[in-house]
Amino acid sequence: MKRALNLILPLLLAIAVLGFWEWIVTARHIPPYVLPAPGAIAAALAGNFGSLMASLLTTLTVTMEGFIAALVAGAALAILFSQSRLAERALYPYAVILQVTPIVAIAPLILIWVGFEHINLALTLIAALVAFFPILSNTALGLKSADQNLLELMHLYGASRWQILWRLQFPTALPYLLGAMKIAGGLSLIGAVVAEFVAGSGTATGLAWRIVESGNRLEIAMLFAALALLASLGIAIFAVLSLLEWALLKNWHESALSQRN
Repeated sequence: MKRALNLILPLLLAIAVLGFWEWIVTARHIPPYVLPAPGAIAAALAGNFGSLMASLLTTLTVTMEGFIAALVAGAALAILFSQSRLAERALYPYAVILQVTPIVAIAPLILIWVGFEHINLALTLIAALVAFFPILSNTALGLKSADQNLLELMHLYGASRWQILWRLQFPTALPYLLGAMKIAGGLSLIGAVVAEFVAGSGTATGLAWRIVESGNRLEIAMLFAALALLASLGIAIFAVLSLLEWALLKNWHESALSQRN
C-alpha cells in the first residue's frame, strides 16, 4: 500500500502541475516563445521524435562511457590508496584540485588537446572528469571503514592483502561505492551536457546542442521537449542504479533491510 502511494502521489502532483500550466498559459495568453503549453511541448516531441531520439542516444552514449570510465578509474585509484599511504598522500590533493576546478573552465582545453577529430573521446573524458571524484572519495572512505577487530583477526590468521581486500574491505566499501555511483550517474550526464555545450555547432548532435539550437531559433517548445528528455534520462539512470543498489544489498545490508519494513 505504501509503495503504491509513493508512486501515485508524485503522479497526481505532476498531473496537477501540468494542468495548471496548460490553463495559465491559455488564460494569460502567454506567447509560446516565452512559455509554451504542455500540449505544444508534446506536439513538438511527437513531430521531431526521430531526431530527438537520435540525439538522446548520442547523449546517453557519452554519459555511459564517461560513467564507466569514472567508475573504473575511481575504484582502481581508491584501491591503490587503501594499499599505499604514500600513493594517497601524493595523488589525493590532485584529485581534490580536479574536483574543485569548474569543468566549464577546462572543457575547452580538453577539446583543443584531444582535437575535434576525436570529439567523442573529448566528450567522454569531460563526462568522466565530472563523475570521477565522488566514486574515488566514497570508495576510499568505504575501504577504510572495515571493522578493525576483523582486520586484526585476519592479520592474525595470516590473510594476504588480496584476501583482506576481497573478503573484508570490499564488502564494507560496497554500499559506499553504490551510493557514489548514484551520484556519479547524474554527474556524468551533467558532464556530457556541458561537453556538448562547449563543443558547439556541428560537432555535437546530443540533446544539449538541440537545446542550444532551439533557443537560437526561438523554438521554445522544442527546447522544452529536449529538456524533458534530458530530465527523463537522468531519472532513468538514477532508477537503474538504485535498483542495482537494492539488488546487491537487499539480503545483508541494513540500508536495504530497513526498506522492507
